[in-house]
Amino acid sequence: MIVLRRRPQLAEDVAASIRQQIVTGALEPGAFVRIDETAAELGVSATPVREALVSLRGEGLVEQVPRRGYRVGELSRQDVDDIFWLQGTIAGTLAGRAARSITPEHLDRLTALNDGLRDAVARSDTESVEYYEFEFHRFVNKIAGGTKLAWFLLGAVRYTPRLYATDKRWGEDAVRSHEELIEAFARRDVEAADDVMRRQFRQWDIGAESTPS
Repeated sequence: MIVLRRRPQLAEDVAASIRQQIVTGALEPGAFVRIDETAAELGVSATPVREALVSLRGEGLVEQVPRRGYRVGELSRQDVDDIFWLQGTIAGTLAGRAARSITPEHLDRLTALNDGLRDAVARSDTESVEYYEFEFHRFVNKIAGGTKLAWFLLGAVRYTPRLYATDKRWGEDAVRSHEELIEAFARRDVEAADDVMRRQFRQWDIGAESTPS
C-alpha cells in the first residue's frame, strides 16, 4: 500500500491511491478494502478513506457489500485500456493547449525537470524519479491553464509514477518522451505535443498489462 505524502487529509488523494492499485492489479478483484487498515497504512483517519470509497463506488471500481465493507469490482483488460485511454486523451489535450502558449522560460523549466529525471533514473533514485516525473507533468498542465481538466488528470495519475519508478527502462522511456514533447513545444506543434503525450500514457498502460481480465 502506498503511503501518502501530499495533503493526506483529502479524500481525493486516498481515492487516487486506491484507484491506481486497482488499475494496476495491486488490489485484485474480489479483495476487500478495509477502512481502518487502509487508513493506518496511508497515515490518515477513517473519514477520507470512507469518502474515497464512496467516490470509487460511483466510478464502479468498488462495490459495497452489506455488513462486510467495500470489495474491489471486476476490472477487465478493456476497462484498464479505457482508463488509460481517457487519461491519455486528457493529457494530450492539455499538452496541445500548452504548445500554444509555451515560452522560452517554460522550455527552460521543463528541460531542467527532465534533466533531473534523467539523473534520477541513472542513479536508480526512485523517490526522485517519482518527484521529477510528477512535477514535469504538473508543470505542463500549469502552462495549459489551471483548469478543472488539469485538476482531474493530476488526481487520477498522481501515484502512477510511484508505481513504475523502480523500472529503469520505464524511466528511460519517460525521459525520451519528455525530450520529444519539449521539441514539439519549441516548434509550437500542437498536434505533435498531443501525440507524444498520448503515447506516454499508452506506455503506462503497457505497464499495467498484468491486471487480470
